[in-house]
Amino acid sequence: MSAPMNAEINVNEAMISVSDLANTVKRSLDASFANARRHEEPYRHWLLGDVFPMDVAAQLRHLPFSPPRLDGVSGKRELHNDKRHYFDATNNARFPQCGAVAEAFQSQEVIGVIRRRTGLDLSGTYVRLEYAQDVEGFWLEPHTDLGVKKFTMLIYLSDGPEQADLGTDIFRAPGDWATRTPFDHNSALIFVPGANSWHGLVRRPIHGVRKSVIMNYVTDGWLAREQLAYPTTPVRI
Repeated sequence: MSAPMNAEINVNEAMISVSDLANTVKRSLDASFANARRHEEPYRHWLLGDVFPMDVAAQLRHLPFSPPRLDGVSGKRELHNDKRHYFDATNNARFPQCGAVAEAFQSQEVIGVIRRRTGLDLSGTYVRLEYAQDVEGFWLEPHTDLGVKKFTMLIYLSDGPEQADLGTDIFRAPGDWATRTPFDHNSALIFVPGANSWHGLVRRPIHGVRKSVIMNYVTDGWLAREQLAYPTTPVRI
């Protein structure tokens, strides 16, 4: 059983509970990837459901992080770098569900699942997990994630039907909108970044806080090592 959401637990208890919880996350990810729906247009991507165990998704939805103040500025997440939160060493130790998710994505089991689904060899990359909280006035210009990001998974933590229209916008090219993903709780969009993997968030009303977990495997070229779950330990196959 996982510890309470805001619990501060000792190291030995954390090692046991996080390991057990990580195993349930691995099994959930395995099933979610197995049932992923592949789409080819405008570039290859997959839509997943039931990404995490139900209780883990609920706990992640209620992590006690304050959403950012935009002060009228948006379009790129890096414009508010000082207000962003990650599944980093501190948060993974503080919150068992964060540590379990990070451990699952670091594991050979999940790396193997992703390789079977996408054909992607992630050996030597690093786990980066961001806890994103988007508020009214937020938007994202179309971008590709091409470069040091080798895999992208956007995991949605919806707060109900009022947020149904807050999925990721997918473009054929900047200015050429193609489709929008559903913003269902505990669902996800995955893709392998490439020259045509344009995506963003067209500005529209945001009711409440639009929460998601942004999961990337990044290369050793990622400079902000403090954001990584395991800054000195790359994924190994």
